[in-house]
Amino acid sequence: MAWNEPGNNNGNNGRDNDPWGNNNRGNKGGRDQGPPDLDEVFNKLSQKLGGKFGGKGGKGSSIGGGGGALGFGVIAAIAIAIWFFAGFYTIGEAERGVVLRLGKYDRVVDPGLNWRPRFIDEYEAVNVQAIRSLRSSGLMLTKDENVVTVAMDVQYRVADPYKYLFRVTNADDSLRQATDSALRAVVGDSLMDSILTSGRQQIRQSTQETLNEIIDSYDMGVVIVDVNFQSARPPEEVKDAFDDAIAAREDEERFEREAEAYRNDILPKATGRAERLKKEALGYSERVVNEALGQVAQFEKLLPEYQAAPEVTRNRLYLDTMEEVYSNTSKVLIDSESSGNLLYLPIDKLAGEGQSQTKRKTKSTSAYDQIELETKSNDTTSDSQSRTTGSRQGRY
Repeated sequence: MAWNEPGNNNGNNGRDNDPWGNNNRGNKGGRDQGPPDLDEVFNKLSQKLGGKFGGKGGKGSSIGGGGGALGFGVIAAIAIAIWFFAGFYTIGEAERGVVLRLGKYDRVVDPGLNWRPRFIDEYEAVNVQAIRSLRSSGLMLTKDENVVTVAMDVQYRVADPYKYLFRVTNADDSLRQATDSALRAVVGDSLMDSILTSGRQQIRQSTQETLNEIIDSYDMGVVIVDVNFQSARPPEEVKDAFDDAIAAREDEERFEREAEAYRNDILPKATGRAERLKKEALGYSERVVNEALGQVAQFEKLLPEYQAAPEVTRNRLYLDTMEEVYSNTSKVLIDSESSGNLLYLPIDKLAGEGQSQTKRKTKSTSAYDQIELETKSNDTTSDSQSRTTGSRQGRY
């Protein structure tokens, strides 16, 4: 049965179950009941709120008006508190905050806790310590009218947040275009062999200088940290020919280094050997000259004696010479005319002793001494033989 159906007493003394408290006693038998009165509902709600917040006395309308004003005040205070606390924001340590007031630049705030009037000020955080990177590459025409594929990586960071956001429409895209323009300008002024081999460092430096000039003119608020020359290669159609040329150039450099190493190894040895031979020759020359000078001095001392007694001096020189010659030879000469006795001489022992003495003297002298000794011995032997032959002819 419906809540407002007539006759639904349910222990309510004949009253209808009206949740709005309308018993409709003034109506005819409670049968003609309409929808609830909204004004009455609001009046009751205002009375309850007024009772809770300390409203006393007066009529129902005055009580309802005071409670509504107080309720709106509470709601406004809560809204203001929410608006105030919603205005706090935090800027990171590596960031800077750019504040816009009604869409216009106002200031740059430092890291930490900051406050702004919400819906009036807006902010944008910009990282000024992070190193950003962009890459530029493409087919480019060189000075000698060759095509080469070049790739370069640029590392940069934000120096001025305001300029980075508002000086140009898109700072990152503008920097990418500036890098491509600077790289094409430098490559267009270089030869292909230089780009592929030894001129990479110069191209990198020239590109960085040109890019800095462009950035300074645009005033974008960024700073170039480093420029890296990634790769440079010829087009795929001629890549094999360029690889062969590069391999030949590397082989040439390798052969040059090997030849230089061989030269550095041979020249010091040859120079040292030449210096040693020069010093040995100089020493031999000085020794021979000194010996000659000594012999001259000795002859000059002997000359007065020879002039005083020529025969005695001649015999003495002859005997000394023969003694020196015979002491170094294994031959034994016997004068058979002077005596009829047959002399037995131990020729094998004499020959052994002579050879041992010769070996000892040969070992103790150098090559130049041996040559000089052999020459002197030959001269003395020939002289003694001539003298012996002459004496025998005189006897006959």
